[in-house]
Amino acid sequence: MSEIGGMSSSSNNNRYPYYYGPEGRLVLVDSALEAVSRGSTTIGIKTPKFALISSHIKPTKALVEPAEKIFTIDQHIGATGSGYIGDILQLIDEIRIAAQRHRLSYESPIDVNSLAKYLSTYLHNYTIYAVRPQAASIIISGIDQMGIQLYQVDPSGTYFRGSGFAIGHYSDIALDVLQREYSPQLSINEAIALSSKAMEKALDEGPQVETGIVTTKDGIFRKITNGQYNG
Repeated sequence: MSEIGGMSSSSNNNRYPYYYGPEGRLVLVDSALEAVSRGSTTIGIKTPKFALISSHIKPTKALVEPAEKIFTIDQHIGATGSGYIGDILQLIDEIRIAAQRHRLSYESPIDVNSLAKYLSTYLHNYTIYAVRPQAASIIISGIDQMGIQLYQVDPSGTYFRGSGFAIGHYSDIALDVLQREYSPQLSINEAIALSSKAMEKALDEGPQVETGIVTTKDGIFRKITNGQYNG
């Protein structure tokens, strides 16, 4: 066995086994994504007039209230996530602080793209050190000078902008429903119904869901109740 600098080449190759797998994939990031895939089914839908985010509220232990799943980040931005709830809450706090810092520094609301990029950088930093990546994917919805926005940010720091996302448990089934039935002409209540249908198809049940929405009408992110929008 050859040796370089007093260390065998075999030892050198296995020095950091926690970074890359045999196919060059980041092992800890893959584990974080697997944790996300076991989390609550969570959906985002965007049209030119609104963005909607909704998440399945999983059954909890008796006498324990379910965890909050839809969060206001700033007046014009909301977010949700899937994965470990502790990691979701930590990331929500992080982007809330970023939004507040921007308001204090520039006396204006942060744009949605900048917030998604900030979260992307924050999560990516976890992948370049020997620490556990955050096991959560976040969907951010909001409105800014570019109009209605919807982003998904994953544990690797990769972020996507789009009109429909599904993450969490059986998200591939939910996403298939969205892709087949999405239209930019959807009304808000039609989008709510589509989100519920995608979750029901994925989970094979009528789940309890928490929902939030932001519209071009008033530019304010708010939660809605009873599965109906009356704005």
